[in-house]
Amino acid sequence: MTEPDPAATNPGLYTVVFENDEVRVLEYRDKPGDRTTPHAHPDSVMYSLTPFRRRLRSAGLERDVELAAGQVSWLPAQVHSGENIGDTDTHVLFVELKVGSHERLPREHEFLPEVELGPHGV
Repeated sequence: MTEPDPAATNPGLYTVVFENDEVRVLEYRDKPGDRTTPHAHPDSVMYSLTPFRRRLRSAGLERDVELAAGQVSWLPAQVHSGENIGDTDTHVLFVELKVGSHERLPREHEFLPEVELGPHGV
């Protein structure tokens, strides 16, 4: 990934909890009012351990999202910054894909796509 790595740009919020040649797993934790600096994620699966509300910003645009605990989402590669605009702490795991045809650079036209839910809505 040539874009800013969230574990490097926001080390107080992102922690690498597992990594191999195929994937990297990041744990993200924040409190209401916390903000991230701009950073990039490759194609990823996100698992929300707690419910949360965030404001995401990218390329001069912003979008508010609210996710439930236990929700699993597909996130295409993207560059963004975020802010916890809710009343609860955020706790999320990201499984970032690293190799082969799965890895691609973020594209601005994919800015903050709608969340894709798994087959059971979680």
